[in-house]
Amino acid sequence: MSQHPVPGPDVPVEKTEAEWREQLSPEQYAICRCSATERAFTGRFWNHKDAGTYTCVACGEPLFASDTKYDSGSGWPSYYQPIRPEAVSEHADESHGMRRIEVKCARCQSHLGHVFPDGPRPTGLRYCINSASLDFEAKPEA
Repeated sequence: MSQHPVPGPDVPVEKTEAEWREQLSPEQYAICRCSATERAFTGRFWNHKDAGTYTCVACGEPLFASDTKYDSGSGWPSYYQPIRPEAVSEHADESHGMRRIEVKCARCQSHLGHVFPDGPRPTGLRYCINSASLDFEAKPEA
């Protein structure tokens, strides 16, 4: 039996900054832990169309289903809702002279991106997410 069991989905993930730096690439660390943003149209998932689940790159939490992903024209992966409301947390962000709503992974508090009220039905929301904060689990073929 492992000394450090993998936490379940409702158990918060807490690590030191040194542990995050060791686990994540420099780009992932800058985005997930320091709220940086990747350049538009450069992330590996902005134009990704496979069926499956987008998970948090830092803790593996399922965040967005591929069937809620759409092309917003923004250059970042966009979704109209998370897999479950509790998967993400929202925070006021007034950096860079703008008023936005930051989206974080609720389990490990990694920065994911922002949510805007200009998305499609049924929610009218656009979760604009950095590819570097995501991983992907393909849907098993039937």
